Amino acid sequence: MTELARLRFYATQPHPCSYLPDEQATTLFLDPSQPMDVKVYADLSEVGFRRSGDHLYRPHCQQCNGCIPARIPSADFQPNRQQKRILKRNVSVQVAAMKPRFTEEYYALYSRYIEERHADGDMYPPSREQFSTFLVRDLSFCRFFEFRLEGRLIAVAVTDVLPNGLSAVYTFYDPDEERRSLGRFAILWQIAEARRLGLNAVYLGYWIKNCRKMNYKTEYRPIELHVNQRWVTLT
Repeated sequence: MTELARLRFYATQPHPCSYLPDEQATTLFLDPSQPMDVKVYADLSEVGFRRSGDHLYRPHCQQCNGCIPARIPSADFQPNRQQKRILKRNVSVQVAAMKPRFTEEYYALYSRYIEERHADGDMYPPSREQFSTFLVRDLSFCRFFEFRLEGRLIAVAVTDVLPNGLSAVYTFYDPDEERRSLGRFAILWQIAEARRLGLNAVYLGYWIKNCRKMNYKTEYRPIELHVNQRWVTLT
């Protein structure tokens, strides 16, 4: 593992938490002058870091430890009955890996998704600059996985391909296709892709027990949570 102790990190000032309304959040960032090295990124993902745009970060709150890193071990995962139905429902969806780039097709889908599904969040209202800064980064390990139905774009899973697994950065999809459960399908597809590539896990970001929007993450079993500096299995 990279000697993480030699890396420099910076903490933000406390600010209102995006997930728990009564909490103050502090975020720890890797020094922005540190090149975005995929090995460093992989090593930091093992201790709970995530990527947003050009930054690697981890919650570093003084009074709360509610954000728990979560990952799915790809080789051990077994879909439950509901997940099997989702896979069957989307069997005709085609997926292609693309390099990150800005297109009006991508942005139109992203904008509709934010406006209809996350109008109460800190990413509303969407903008082209926000979309580009957050997701369209020139990084060799990042992929836009396009999900298309008869040629029509219905979802994009922004995913980092790391030596130790796939990191699910962000997924946006057609809000009119609710029946397809595209968010859940994208995770199931990424688990299968990680297994196909011989990668150990799919990193899902943070699970917060008291945040209803995070409940879906523990639907995938087994799942591993990073607790007390080690990964433990929640079966």
